[in-house]
Amino acid sequence: MIRYEHPLNERIRTLMRLEDLFTRVRHFAAHEAPVDHHAALVALFEITDVAARADLKTDLLQELERQKQVLAPLRASPRIDHAALESLLAEIDAVSAQIHAQQGRAGTHLRDNEWLMAIKQRTAIPGGVCEFDLPAYHYWLNRSADERRRDLAAWIEPFAPIAAGVGIVLRLLRENGRASRPTAHHGVFQLLLTTTKVAQLLRIALAREIPCVPEISANKYALNIRFIGVSGMDRGAVYGGDVDFELMFCNL
Repeated sequence: MIRYEHPLNERIRTLMRLEDLFTRVRHFAAHEAPVDHHAALVALFEITDVAARADLKTDLLQELERQKQVLAPLRASPRIDHAALESLLAEIDAVSAQIHAQQGRAGTHLRDNEWLMAIKQRTAIPGGVCEFDLPAYHYWLNRSADERRRDLAAWIEPFAPIAAGVGIVLRLLRENGRASRPTAHHGVFQLLLTTTKVAQLLRIALAREIPCVPEISANKYALNIRFIGVSGMDRGAVYGGDVDFELMFCNL
């Protein structure tokens, strides 16, 4: 199965972008080649831009606190795995305290580094970080892999509380949904939304052998999904056959 996720508000869209960028940073930073560490640094610059929203930390703290208030009463339920619940509540408390302890906007430590900001400015120019453009950066890329990894770890570490908070919120969001298995007849599926609580995330799972991708349009009244046929890397027309798929509405 291939899973497609579609955020239904700007807040979840921002968290998913951060999640993707943190995954890329960790992946490339763990490698040894200079080109991998350059890719990690570029992803780190993107995190700085996305996380620069003044209300990001406030949003995360409020959502973590809200989830704590929802989860805490479950301690009285005999059907709950109490060890898992206590572990999750402790994780929320620890991450909330770490985020709250951070001063200023996320990424301030990078924005205050003139050398890194000079590199960031050049990455916006195609081919702008060649050795003749940034000889000091070329020197850094030619240091040992261990030295570069230590620097990257120091630049990544201040983002750890934000990354952990994003991970908790999205994990709880994805787990809080019920799957159904509808069919899109002739590649089209429409559904009127009568629930009073608007979903925050749609998750669609599709068999790998079906050569199409979902094109989603949704608001608080209706959901429309068109499955678009693909041929190679080209975008085609609406898929002509019936498409069985898994659909999940997720809410916090």
